[in-house]
Amino acid sequence: MTETSGEIQQGIGVSPGTAYGPVVQVAPPVRPPANEPAPADPDAAAAAVAQAFADVAASLDAKVERVNDTAQTILKATAMIARDKSLLKAAVASVHAGVGPATAITAAVEEFVVKFEALGGYFAERVADLRDVGARAVAAVLGVPTPGVPDFTQPSVLVAEDLAPAETATLDRSLVVGIVTQAGGRTSHTAILAAQMGIPAVVQLHGATGIAPGTHISLDGDTGEVVIDPDPALIAAQHARRERRATALAAASGPGRTKDGLAIALLANIGGVEDAELAGPQDLEGVGLFRTEFVFLSSETAPTVAEQTEIYRRVFEPFGGRRVVVRTLDAGADKPLKFADLGPEENPALGRRGLRLSAERPELLDAQLEALAAAAKLTGADVRVMAPMVATVEEAAWFARRVYENGLPKAGVMIEVPGAALRASHVLGAVDFGSLGTNDLAQYTMAADRMQGELSDLLDPWQPAVLDVIAAAGIGARQAGKPLGVCGESAGDPLLALVLVGLGVSSLSMAPGKVPAVRVALAAHTQLDCQQLAAAARGAATATEARDAVRAAASPELLEIL
Repeated sequence: MTETSGEIQQGIGVSPGTAYGPVVQVAPPVRPPANEPAPADPDAAAAAVAQAFADVAASLDAKVERVNDTAQTILKATAMIARDKSLLKAAVASVHAGVGPATAITAAVEEFVVKFEALGGYFAERVADLRDVGARAVAAVLGVPTPGVPDFTQPSVLVAEDLAPAETATLDRSLVVGIVTQAGGRTSHTAILAAQMGIPAVVQLHGATGIAPGTHISLDGDTGEVVIDPDPALIAAQHARRERRATALAAASGPGRTKDGLAIALLANIGGVEDAELAGPQDLEGVGLFRTEFVFLSSETAPTVAEQTEIYRRVFEPFGGRRVVVRTLDAGADKPLKFADLGPEENPALGRRGLRLSAERPELLDAQLEALAAAAKLTGADVRVMAPMVATVEEAAWFARRVYENGLPKAGVMIEVPGAALRASHVLGAVDFGSLGTNDLAQYTMAADRMQGELSDLLDPWQPAVLDVIAAAGIGARQAGKPLGVCGESAGDPLLALVLVGLGVSSLSMAPGKVPAVRVALAAHTQLDCQQLAAAARGAATATEARDAVRAAASPELLEIL
Protein backbone atom coordinates (compact mmCIF):
# COMPACT_ATOMS: atom_id res chain seq x y z
CA MET A 1 0.00 0.00 0.00
CA THR A 2 1.35 3.41 -0.95
CA GLU A 3 0.66 5.61 2.03
CA THR A 4 -0.71 9.09 1.33
CA SER A 5 -1.65 11.45 4.13
CA GLY A 6 -5.42 11.67 4.42
CA GLU A 7 -5.97 8.81 1.96
CA ILE A 8 -9.14 6.79 2.59
CA GLN A 9 -8.87 3.02 2.22
CA GLN A 10 -12.02 0.88 2.13
CA GLY A 11 -12.41 -2.37 4.01
CA ILE A 12 -15.36 -4.08 5.67
CA GLY A 13 -16.48 -2.86 9.08
CA VAL A 14 -17.19 -5.78 11.43
CA SER A 15 -17.13 -4.25 14.93
CA PRO A 16 -18.69 -0.81 15.50
CA GLY A 17 -17.03 2.35 16.73
CA THR A 18 -14.11 4.52 15.71
CA ALA A 19 -10.46 4.41 16.72
CA TYR A 20 -7.27 6.38 16.17
CA GLY A 21 -3.70 5.50 16.98
CA PRO A 22 -0.31 4.35 15.75
CA VAL A 23 -0.06 1.11 13.81
CA VAL A 24 1.45 -1.96 15.43
CA GLN A 25 2.08 -4.61 12.80
CA VAL A 26 1.62 -8.18 13.99
CA ALA A 27 4.67 -10.30 13.29
CA PRO A 28 4.11 -12.68 10.37
CA PRO A 29 4.23 -16.44 10.93
CA VAL A 30 7.67 -18.01 11.40
CA ARG A 31 8.79 -19.82 8.25
CA PRO A 32 11.22 -22.71 8.12
CA PRO A 33 14.74 -21.88 6.93
CA ALA A 34 15.27 -22.06 3.18
CA ASN A 35 16.84 -25.38 2.22
CA GLU A 36 16.67 -26.68 5.79
CA PRO A 37 19.08 -29.63 5.96
CA ALA A 38 17.96 -33.15 6.68
CA PRO A 39 18.23 -34.05 10.36
CA ALA A 40 21.43 -35.77 11.45
CA ASP A 41 19.42 -37.76 14.01
CA PRO A 42 15.88 -38.34 12.68
CA ASP A 43 14.68 -39.84 15.97
CA ALA A 44 15.84 -36.81 17.94
CA ALA A 45 14.31 -34.47 15.36
CA ALA A 46 11.01 -36.36 15.51
CA ALA A 47 11.06 -36.06 19.31
CA ALA A 48 11.68 -32.31 18.98
CA VAL A 49 8.69 -31.98 16.64
CA ALA A 50 6.48 -33.86 19.11
CA GLN A 51 7.71 -31.67 21.95
CA ALA A 52 7.05 -28.51 19.89
CA PHE A 53 3.40 -29.47 19.35
CA ALA A 54 3.07 -30.39 23.04
CA ASP A 55 4.53 -27.02 24.06
CA VAL A 56 2.05 -25.20 21.80
CA ALA A 57 -0.88 -27.08 23.35
CA ALA A 58 0.39 -26.33 26.87
CA SER A 59 0.81 -22.62 26.11
CA LEU A 60 -2.77 -22.41 24.81
CA ASP A 61 -4.09 -24.32 27.83
CA ALA A 62 -2.37 -21.79 30.11
CA LYS A 63 -4.41 -18.95 28.56
CA VAL A 64 -7.81 -20.61 28.90
CA GLU A 65 -8.59 -19.46 32.43
CA ARG A 66 -7.90 -15.81 31.58
CA VAL A 67 -10.60 -15.41 28.93
CA ASN A 68 -14.38 -15.70 28.61
CA ASP A 69 -16.30 -18.77 27.50
CA THR A 70 -16.41 -18.02 23.79
CA ALA A 71 -12.67 -17.38 23.76
CA GLN A 72 -12.12 -20.48 25.91
CA THR A 73 -13.89 -22.61 23.33
CA ILE A 74 -11.67 -21.22 20.58
CA LEU A 75 -8.47 -21.74 22.59
CA LYS A 76 -9.47 -25.29 23.49
CA ALA A 77 -10.24 -26.10 19.86
CA THR A 78 -6.84 -24.71 18.83
CA ALA A 79 -5.09 -26.75 21.55
CA MET A 80 -6.88 -29.86 20.27
CA ILE A 81 -5.34 -29.24 16.83
CA ALA A 82 -1.89 -29.07 18.43
CA ARG A 83 -2.58 -32.46 20.03
CA ASP A 84 -3.92 -34.05 16.84
CA LYS A 85 -2.11 -37.36 16.36
CA SER A 86 -2.62 -37.39 12.59
CA LEU A 87 -0.96 -33.99 12.21
CA LEU A 88 1.99 -35.09 14.34
CA LYS A 89 2.24 -38.40 12.47
CA ALA A 90 2.43 -36.57 9.11
CA ALA A 91 5.19 -34.27 10.35
CA VAL A 92 7.18 -37.12 11.92
CA ALA A 93 6.90 -39.17 8.74
CA SER A 94 8.45 -36.30 6.78
CA VAL A 95 11.29 -36.04 9.31
CA HIS A 96 12.07 -39.75 8.92
CA ALA A 97 11.99 -39.25 5.15
CA GLY A 98 14.87 -36.77 5.49
CA VAL A 99 13.00 -33.46 5.78
CA GLY A 100 14.13 -30.86 8.32
CA PRO A 101 11.83 -30.54 11.37
CA ALA A 102 10.57 -27.00 10.70
CA THR A 103 9.93 -27.78 7.04
CA ALA A 104 8.21 -31.03 8.02
CA ILE A 105 5.84 -29.20 10.37
CA THR A 106 4.93 -26.62 7.72
CA ALA A 107 4.40 -29.30 5.06
CA ALA A 108 2.14 -31.33 7.37
CA VAL A 109 0.11 -28.24 8.25
CA GLU A 110 -0.39 -27.26 4.61
CA GLU A 111 -1.39 -30.83 3.78
CA PHE A 112 -4.13 -30.59 6.40
CA VAL A 113 -5.09 -27.08 5.26
CA VAL A 114 -5.94 -28.49 1.84
CA LYS A 115 -8.03 -31.22 3.46
CA PHE A 116 -9.81 -28.77 5.79
CA GLU A 117 -10.64 -26.37 2.97
CA ALA A 118 -12.00 -29.23 0.87
CA LEU A 119 -14.23 -30.36 3.73
CA GLY A 120 -15.60 -26.85 4.24
CA GLY A 121 -17.86 -25.83 7.13
CA TYR A 122 -16.37 -26.20 10.60
CA PHE A 123 -13.11 -27.57 9.19
CA ALA A 124 -12.67 -24.53 6.92
CA GLU A 125 -13.20 -22.32 9.98
CA ARG A 126 -10.22 -24.07 11.59
CA VAL A 127 -7.70 -23.21 8.87
CA ALA A 128 -6.53 -20.03 10.63
CA ASP A 129 -6.18 -22.00 13.87
CA LEU A 130 -4.28 -24.76 12.06
CA ARG A 131 -1.77 -22.37 10.52
CA ASP A 132 -1.39 -20.60 13.86
CA VAL A 133 -0.53 -23.91 15.53
CA GLY A 134 1.95 -24.67 12.75
CA ALA A 135 3.69 -21.29 13.06
CA ARG A 136 3.94 -21.67 16.83
CA ALA A 137 5.34 -25.19 16.50
CA VAL A 138 7.91 -24.04 13.93
CA ALA A 139 9.01 -21.27 16.29
CA ALA A 140 9.27 -23.77 19.13
CA VAL A 141 11.35 -26.29 17.17
CA LEU A 142 13.66 -23.50 15.93
CA GLY A 143 13.96 -21.99 19.40
CA VAL A 144 12.84 -18.50 18.27
CA PRO A 145 10.15 -16.19 19.73
CA THR A 146 6.55 -17.14 19.05
CA PRO A 147 5.03 -15.12 16.19
CA GLY A 148 2.08 -12.84 16.73
CA VAL A 149 1.27 -9.67 18.61
CA PRO A 150 4.45 -7.91 19.77
CA ASP A 151 4.84 -6.13 23.08
CA PHE A 152 3.77 -2.47 23.03
CA THR A 153 2.93 0.05 25.72
CA GLN A 154 0.76 2.80 24.19
CA PRO A 155 -2.82 2.52 22.87
CA SER A 156 -2.47 1.36 19.27
CA VAL A 157 -4.22 -0.11 16.26
CA LEU A 158 -3.24 -3.72 15.53
CA VAL A 159 -2.73 -4.48 11.85
CA ALA A 160 -2.19 -8.00 10.48
CA GLU A 161 -2.69 -10.26 7.51
CA ASP A 162 -5.14 -12.01 9.81
CA LEU A 163 -5.32 -12.53 13.55
CA ALA A 164 -5.41 -16.07 14.79
CA PRO A 165 -8.33 -16.69 17.15
CA ALA A 166 -5.89 -17.52 19.95
CA GLU A 167 -4.31 -14.07 19.52
CA THR A 168 -7.57 -12.14 19.35
CA ALA A 169 -8.96 -13.92 22.41
CA THR A 170 -6.13 -12.71 24.64
CA LEU A 171 -5.72 -9.09 23.51
CA ASP A 172 -5.26 -6.37 26.13
CA ARG A 173 -8.32 -4.15 25.65
CA SER A 174 -6.61 -1.22 27.40
CA LEU A 175 -3.90 -1.11 24.71
CA VAL A 176 -5.68 -2.32 21.57
CA VAL A 177 -7.97 0.52 20.44
CA GLY A 178 -8.69 -0.97 17.01
CA ILE A 179 -8.01 -3.89 14.68
CA VAL A 180 -7.39 -3.92 10.93
CA THR A 181 -6.77 -7.11 8.95
CA GLN A 182 -6.00 -7.72 5.31
CA ALA A 183 -7.91 -11.02 5.29
CA GLY A 184 -10.82 -12.26 7.38
CA GLY A 185 -14.56 -11.95 6.91
CA ARG A 186 -17.76 -10.71 8.53
CA THR A 187 -18.26 -13.89 10.55
CA SER A 188 -14.63 -14.78 11.22
CA HIS A 189 -13.55 -15.37 14.80
CA THR A 190 -11.62 -12.09 14.73
CA ALA A 191 -14.81 -10.21 13.85
CA ILE A 192 -16.94 -11.97 16.47
CA LEU A 193 -14.39 -11.64 19.26
CA ALA A 194 -13.66 -7.98 18.43
CA ALA A 195 -17.37 -7.17 18.68
CA GLN A 196 -17.68 -9.01 21.99
CA MET A 197 -14.65 -7.15 23.35
CA GLY A 198 -15.91 -3.80 22.10
CA ILE A 199 -12.89 -3.19 19.85
CA PRO A 200 -13.65 -1.36 16.56
CA ALA A 201 -12.47 -3.55 13.69
CA VAL A 202 -12.12 -3.54 9.90
CA VAL A 203 -11.31 -6.62 7.80
CA GLN A 204 -10.51 -7.18 4.12
CA LEU A 205 -8.42 -3.99 3.85
CA HIS A 206 -6.26 -4.46 0.76
CA GLY A 207 -2.61 -3.77 1.45
CA ALA A 208 -3.03 -3.45 5.21
CA THR A 209 0.24 -5.21 5.95
CA GLY A 210 2.05 -2.57 3.91
CA ILE A 211 1.19 0.23 6.32
CA ALA A 212 4.41 1.22 8.08
CA PRO A 213 4.53 0.58 11.83
CA GLY A 214 4.02 3.79 13.78
CA THR A 215 1.83 5.36 11.06
CA HIS A 216 -1.20 6.97 12.66
CA ILE A 217 -4.48 5.81 11.21
CA SER A 218 -8.16 6.20 12.02
CA LEU A 219 -10.69 3.46 11.41
CA ASP A 220 -14.46 3.28 11.37
CA GLY A 221 -15.79 -0.13 12.36
CA ASP A 222 -19.25 0.76 11.01
CA THR A 223 -18.37 1.94 7.50
CA GLY A 224 -15.08 0.05 7.04
CA GLU A 225 -13.13 3.22 6.24
CA VAL A 226 -9.49 3.51 7.23
CA VAL A 227 -7.71 6.85 6.85
CA ILE A 228 -3.91 7.10 6.69
CA ASP A 229 -2.49 10.00 8.73
CA PRO A 230 -5.90 11.67 9.16
CA ASP A 231 -5.95 15.43 9.53
CA PRO A 232 -6.81 16.96 12.93
CA ALA A 233 -10.31 17.91 11.78
CA LEU A 234 -11.23 14.28 11.10
CA ILE A 235 -9.78 13.17 14.42
CA ALA A 236 -11.75 15.88 16.21
CA ALA A 237 -14.94 14.90 14.36
CA GLN A 238 -14.53 11.25 15.30
CA HIS A 239 -13.84 12.20 18.91
CA ALA A 240 -17.00 14.33 18.98
CA ARG A 241 -18.94 11.46 17.45
CA ARG A 242 -17.65 9.04 20.10
CA GLU A 243 -18.73 11.49 22.79
CA ARG A 244 -22.22 11.86 21.28
CA ARG A 245 -22.50 8.12 20.93
CA ALA A 246 -21.43 7.46 24.51
CA THR A 247 -23.91 10.03 25.85
CA ALA A 248 -26.82 8.71 23.77
CA LEU A 249 -26.14 5.07 24.60
CA ALA A 250 -25.78 5.76 28.30
CA ALA A 251 -29.13 7.55 28.37
CA ALA A 252 -31.03 4.69 26.72
CA SER A 253 -32.38 1.92 28.92
CA GLY A 254 -35.21 -0.53 29.36
CA PRO A 255 -36.95 -2.97 27.04
CA GLY A 256 -36.61 -2.54 23.30
CA ARG A 257 -39.38 -0.39 21.84
CA THR A 258 -40.00 1.40 18.58
CA LYS A 259 -40.95 5.08 18.75
CA ASP A 260 -44.64 4.12 18.67
CA GLY A 261 -44.28 1.44 21.34
CA LEU A 262 -43.89 -1.82 19.41
CA ALA A 263 -42.04 -4.24 21.70
CA ILE A 264 -38.85 -5.70 20.23
CA ALA A 265 -37.02 -7.86 22.77
CA LEU A 266 -33.28 -7.12 22.98
CA LEU A 267 -31.34 -10.24 23.91
CA ALA A 268 -27.78 -11.53 24.23
CA ASN A 269 -25.81 -14.19 22.37
CA ILE A 270 -23.70 -16.19 24.84
CA GLY A 271 -21.39 -19.17 24.75
CA GLY A 272 -21.24 -20.41 28.33
CA VAL A 273 -21.12 -19.73 32.05
CA GLU A 274 -18.76 -16.74 32.07
CA ASP A 275 -20.60 -15.08 29.20
CA ALA A 276 -23.83 -15.54 31.15
CA GLU A 277 -22.37 -14.10 34.34
CA LEU A 278 -21.19 -11.02 32.42
CA ALA A 279 -24.45 -10.54 30.51
CA GLY A 280 -26.85 -11.31 33.36
CA PRO A 281 -26.48 -7.98 35.24
CA GLN A 282 -26.76 -5.95 32.03
CA ASP A 283 -29.87 -4.16 30.78
CA LEU A 284 -31.05 -7.06 28.64
CA GLU A 285 -34.30 -8.95 28.31
CA GLY A 286 -32.60 -12.32 28.38
CA VAL A 287 -30.71 -14.59 26.01
CA GLY A 288 -31.66 -15.13 22.39
CA LEU A 289 -28.92 -17.65 21.62
CA PHE A 290 -27.08 -19.86 24.07
CA ARG A 291 -24.64 -21.93 22.02
CA THR A 292 -24.26 -25.26 23.79
CA GLU A 293 -21.49 -26.65 21.58
CA PHE A 294 -18.79 -25.92 24.14
CA VAL A 295 -20.31 -28.54 26.45
CA PHE A 296 -19.66 -31.18 23.80
CA LEU A 297 -16.80 -30.05 21.61
CA SER A 298 -14.25 -30.02 24.43
CA SER A 299 -15.29 -33.48 25.64
CA GLU A 300 -13.69 -36.80 24.78
CA THR A 301 -16.87 -38.61 25.77
CA ALA A 302 -20.51 -37.55 25.83
CA PRO A 303 -21.10 -35.41 28.94
CA THR A 304 -23.53 -36.93 31.41
CA VAL A 305 -26.93 -35.50 32.23
CA ALA A 306 -25.61 -34.45 35.63
CA GLU A 307 -22.59 -32.68 34.11
CA GLN A 308 -24.76 -30.84 31.63
CA THR A 309 -27.35 -29.91 34.26
CA GLU A 310 -24.73 -28.19 36.40
CA ILE A 311 -23.42 -26.14 33.47
CA TYR A 312 -26.92 -25.14 32.35
CA ARG A 313 -27.88 -24.22 35.91
CA ARG A 314 -24.94 -21.83 36.12
CA VAL A 315 -25.86 -20.31 32.76
CA PHE A 316 -29.54 -19.81 33.66
CA GLU A 317 -29.13 -18.41 37.18
CA PRO A 318 -27.84 -14.92 36.23
CA PHE A 319 -31.02 -14.28 34.22
CA GLY A 320 -33.58 -15.09 36.91
CA GLY A 321 -37.00 -15.39 35.27
CA ARG A 322 -35.93 -13.85 31.97
CA ARG A 323 -36.02 -15.92 28.81
CA VAL A 324 -33.03 -18.04 27.79
CA VAL A 325 -33.23 -19.45 24.28
CA VAL A 326 -31.02 -22.51 24.00
CA ARG A 327 -29.75 -23.93 20.72
CA THR A 328 -29.27 -27.66 20.96
CA LEU A 329 -26.06 -29.29 19.82
CA ASP A 330 -24.97 -27.74 16.52
CA ALA A 331 -22.49 -30.38 15.44
CA GLY A 332 -22.21 -33.23 13.01
CA ALA A 333 -20.02 -34.32 10.14
CA ASP A 334 -18.39 -30.90 9.88
CA LYS A 335 -18.03 -30.49 13.66
CA PRO A 336 -16.73 -33.94 14.52
CA LEU A 337 -17.38 -35.44 17.93
CA LYS A 338 -15.35 -38.49 18.84
CA PHE A 339 -18.35 -40.03 20.56
CA ALA A 340 -20.75 -39.30 17.68
CA ASP A 341 -18.80 -39.99 14.52
CA LEU A 342 -21.16 -40.63 11.62
CA GLY A 343 -18.32 -41.18 9.16
CA PRO A 344 -16.91 -39.07 6.31
CA GLU A 345 -19.14 -37.13 3.92
CA GLU A 346 -18.60 -35.59 0.50
CA ASN A 347 -19.91 -32.18 1.59
CA PRO A 348 -20.14 -31.81 5.39
CA ALA A 349 -21.57 -28.26 5.22
CA LEU A 350 -24.64 -29.83 3.61
CA GLY A 351 -24.48 -33.07 5.52
CA ARG A 352 -25.61 -34.62 8.78
CA ARG A 353 -25.12 -31.65 11.07
CA GLY A 354 -27.33 -30.03 13.70
CA LEU A 355 -30.71 -31.69 14.04
CA ARG A 356 -29.74 -34.26 11.42
CA LEU A 357 -27.11 -35.60 13.81
CA SER A 358 -29.65 -35.61 16.63
CA ALA A 359 -32.03 -37.68 14.50
CA GLU A 360 -29.35 -40.35 14.09
CA ARG A 361 -28.16 -40.14 17.69
CA PRO A 362 -31.39 -39.24 19.56
CA GLU A 363 -29.91 -40.32 22.90
CA LEU A 364 -27.57 -37.30 22.75
CA LEU A 365 -30.49 -34.96 22.22
CA ASP A 366 -32.62 -36.59 24.91
CA ALA A 367 -29.79 -36.32 27.45
CA GLN A 368 -29.35 -32.65 26.61
CA LEU A 369 -33.10 -31.94 26.85
CA GLU A 370 -33.33 -33.82 30.16
CA ALA A 371 -30.48 -31.73 31.57
CA LEU A 372 -32.02 -28.48 30.29
CA ALA A 373 -35.36 -29.35 31.90
CA ALA A 374 -33.66 -30.15 35.22
CA ALA A 375 -31.69 -26.89 35.17
CA ALA A 376 -34.81 -24.89 34.28
CA LYS A 377 -36.64 -26.42 37.25
CA LEU A 378 -33.74 -25.60 39.59
CA THR A 379 -33.51 -21.94 38.48
CA GLY A 380 -37.01 -20.96 37.41
CA ALA A 381 -35.64 -19.61 34.13
CA ASP A 382 -37.90 -19.18 31.11
CA VAL A 383 -36.11 -21.79 28.98
CA ARG A 384 -36.96 -22.10 25.30
CA VAL A 385 -35.18 -24.70 23.19
CA MET A 386 -34.52 -24.53 19.46
CA ALA A 387 -32.91 -26.88 16.96
CA PRO A 388 -30.32 -25.92 14.33
CA MET A 389 -30.34 -26.91 10.65
CA VAL A 390 -34.08 -27.55 10.36
CA ALA A 391 -35.28 -27.82 6.75
CA THR A 392 -38.73 -29.41 6.80
CA VAL A 393 -41.96 -29.44 8.78
CA GLU A 394 -41.38 -33.14 9.58
CA GLU A 395 -38.07 -32.29 11.24
CA ALA A 396 -39.65 -29.44 13.19
CA ALA A 397 -42.50 -31.62 14.43
CA TRP A 398 -40.12 -34.44 15.44
CA PHE A 399 -37.99 -32.02 17.43
CA ALA A 400 -41.00 -30.43 19.14
CA ARG A 401 -42.23 -33.83 20.31
CA ARG A 402 -38.80 -34.58 21.81
CA VAL A 403 -38.79 -31.24 23.62
CA TYR A 404 -42.27 -31.66 25.10
CA GLU A 405 -41.64 -35.30 26.06
CA ASN A 406 -38.65 -34.15 28.11
CA GLY A 407 -40.72 -31.68 30.09
CA LEU A 408 -39.78 -28.42 28.37
CA PRO A 409 -42.70 -26.17 27.40
CA LYS A 410 -41.38 -24.24 24.36
CA ALA A 411 -39.81 -25.65 21.21
CA GLY A 412 -38.46 -23.63 18.32
CA VAL A 413 -36.34 -23.92 15.21
CA MET A 414 -33.49 -22.07 13.62
CA ILE A 415 -34.42 -20.66 10.22
CA GLU A 416 -31.06 -20.84 8.45
CA VAL A 417 -31.96 -23.04 5.49
CA PRO A 418 -33.70 -21.15 2.66
CA GLY A 419 -36.19 -24.00 2.27
CA ALA A 420 -37.36 -23.50 5.85
CA ALA A 421 -37.66 -19.74 5.31
CA LEU A 422 -39.74 -20.18 2.16
CA ARG A 423 -42.06 -22.63 3.95
CA ALA A 424 -41.98 -20.87 7.30
CA SER A 425 -45.76 -20.89 7.77
CA HIS A 426 -45.69 -24.70 7.78
CA VAL A 427 -42.39 -25.18 9.62
CA LEU A 428 -43.26 -22.69 12.36
CA GLY A 429 -46.74 -24.11 12.59
CA ALA A 430 -45.18 -27.21 14.15
CA VAL A 431 -43.32 -25.31 16.91
CA ASP A 432 -43.69 -22.31 19.21
CA PHE A 433 -41.17 -19.86 17.71
CA GLY A 434 -38.43 -19.37 15.15
CA SER A 435 -35.08 -17.65 15.09
CA LEU A 436 -33.26 -16.52 11.96
CA GLY A 437 -29.60 -17.52 11.83
CA THR A 438 -28.65 -14.89 9.27
CA ASN A 439 -25.00 -15.97 8.99
CA ASP A 440 -25.83 -19.43 7.66
CA LEU A 441 -28.92 -18.16 5.86
CA ALA A 442 -26.73 -15.80 3.83
CA GLN A 443 -24.23 -18.59 3.20
CA TYR A 444 -26.83 -20.97 1.85
CA THR A 445 -28.78 -18.33 -0.06
CA MET A 446 -25.71 -16.96 -1.84
CA ALA A 447 -23.85 -20.30 -2.20
CA ALA A 448 -20.78 -18.73 -0.56
CA ASP A 449 -18.73 -20.28 2.26
CA ARG A 450 -19.02 -17.93 5.22
CA MET A 451 -15.38 -18.48 6.14
CA GLN A 452 -14.05 -17.41 2.73
CA GLY A 453 -13.06 -13.79 3.29
CA GLU A 454 -12.82 -13.26 -0.46
CA LEU A 455 -16.58 -13.86 -0.66
CA SER A 456 -17.49 -11.28 1.99
CA ASP A 457 -19.41 -9.19 -0.53
CA LEU A 458 -21.70 -12.12 -1.28
CA LEU A 459 -22.13 -12.78 2.44
CA ASP A 460 -23.12 -9.19 3.20
CA PRO A 461 -26.42 -9.45 5.13
CA TRP A 462 -27.58 -6.38 3.18
CA GLN A 463 -27.75 -8.48 0.02
CA PRO A 464 -31.29 -7.90 -1.32
CA ALA A 465 -31.69 -11.61 -2.05
CA VAL A 466 -30.99 -12.43 1.60
CA LEU A 467 -33.49 -9.77 2.69
CA ASP A 468 -36.05 -11.32 0.34
CA VAL A 469 -35.60 -14.72 2.00
CA ILE A 470 -35.94 -13.11 5.44
CA ALA A 471 -39.08 -11.33 4.26
CA ALA A 472 -40.55 -14.68 3.18
CA ALA A 473 -39.83 -16.08 6.65
CA GLY A 474 -41.49 -13.03 8.23
CA ILE A 475 -44.63 -13.53 6.15
CA GLY A 476 -44.71 -17.21 7.08
CA ALA A 477 -44.32 -16.40 10.78
CA ARG A 478 -47.26 -14.00 10.66
CA GLN A 479 -49.38 -16.59 8.86
CA ALA A 480 -48.50 -19.17 11.50
CA GLY A 481 -49.04 -16.68 14.31
CA LYS A 482 -45.60 -17.44 15.74
CA PRO A 483 -42.86 -15.04 16.92
CA LEU A 484 -39.71 -14.79 14.82
CA GLY A 485 -36.37 -13.51 16.12
CA VAL A 486 -32.87 -12.99 14.74
CA CYS A 487 -29.74 -14.32 16.43
CA GLY A 488 -27.21 -13.82 13.65
CA GLU A 489 -24.60 -11.06 13.68
CA SER A 490 -26.87 -8.82 11.57
CA ALA A 491 -29.12 -8.23 14.60
CA GLY A 492 -26.41 -6.02 16.13
CA ASP A 493 -26.26 -3.59 13.18
CA PRO A 494 -28.53 -0.67 14.24
CA LEU A 495 -29.60 0.17 10.67
CA LEU A 496 -30.11 -3.44 9.64
CA ALA A 497 -32.02 -4.08 12.87
CA LEU A 498 -34.58 -1.52 11.71
CA VAL A 499 -34.95 -3.38 8.41
CA LEU A 500 -35.37 -6.69 10.22
CA VAL A 501 -38.14 -5.22 12.37
CA GLY A 502 -39.76 -3.94 9.20
CA LEU A 503 -39.67 -7.50 7.85
CA GLY A 504 -41.60 -8.83 10.86
CA VAL A 505 -38.97 -9.74 13.44
CA SER A 506 -40.02 -9.40 17.10
CA SER A 507 -36.71 -10.02 18.89
CA LEU A 508 -33.04 -9.30 18.21
CA SER A 509 -30.16 -11.18 19.81
CA MET A 510 -26.54 -10.01 19.60
CA ALA A 511 -23.29 -9.48 21.46
CA PRO A 512 -24.35 -7.61 24.64
CA GLY A 513 -22.17 -4.61 23.78
CA LYS A 514 -24.23 -3.96 20.64
CA VAL A 515 -27.58 -3.73 22.43
CA PRO A 516 -27.50 -0.02 23.45
CA ALA A 517 -27.05 1.24 19.87
CA VAL A 518 -29.87 -0.98 18.62
CA ARG A 519 -32.08 0.22 21.48
CA VAL A 520 -31.45 3.85 20.43
CA ALA A 521 -32.14 3.04 16.77
CA LEU A 522 -35.49 1.44 17.56
CA ALA A 523 -36.58 4.32 19.80
CA ALA A 524 -35.99 6.80 16.97
CA HIS A 525 -38.27 5.01 14.45
CA THR A 526 -41.88 3.88 14.30
CA GLN A 527 -43.01 0.50 13.05
CA LEU A 528 -44.11 2.17 9.81
CA ASP A 529 -40.68 3.76 9.48
CA CYS A 530 -39.10 0.31 9.79
CA GLN A 531 -41.41 -1.13 7.15
CA GLN A 532 -40.56 1.70 4.76
CA LEU A 533 -36.83 1.21 5.40
CA ALA A 534 -37.23 -2.51 4.72
CA ALA A 535 -39.00 -1.77 1.45
CA ALA A 536 -36.22 0.62 0.43
CA ALA A 537 -33.56 -2.00 1.17
CA ARG A 538 -35.37 -4.74 -0.74
CA GLY A 539 -35.95 -2.41 -3.65
CA ALA A 540 -32.23 -1.81 -4.09
CA ALA A 541 -30.18 -3.60 -6.73
CA THR A 542 -27.09 -4.26 -4.60
CA ALA A 543 -26.07 -4.63 -0.98
CA THR A 544 -24.29 -1.28 -1.05
CA GLU A 545 -27.31 0.46 -2.51
CA ALA A 546 -29.55 -1.20 0.09
CA ARG A 547 -27.40 0.06 2.95
CA ASP A 548 -27.10 3.52 1.44
CA ALA A 549 -30.87 3.76 0.90
CA VAL A 550 -31.58 2.94 4.55
CA ARG A 551 -28.90 5.31 5.82
CA ALA A 552 -30.32 8.11 3.67
CA ALA A 553 -33.83 7.60 5.04
CA ALA A 554 -32.98 6.88 8.69
CA SER A 555 -33.49 9.34 11.53
CA PRO A 556 -30.88 12.14 11.49
CA GLU A 557 -30.41 11.89 15.26
CA LEU A 558 -29.48 8.23 14.88
CA LEU A 559 -26.99 9.00 12.12
CA GLU A 560 -25.37 11.58 14.40
CA ILE A 561 -24.10 8.79 16.66
CA LEU A 562 -23.46 6.00 14.15
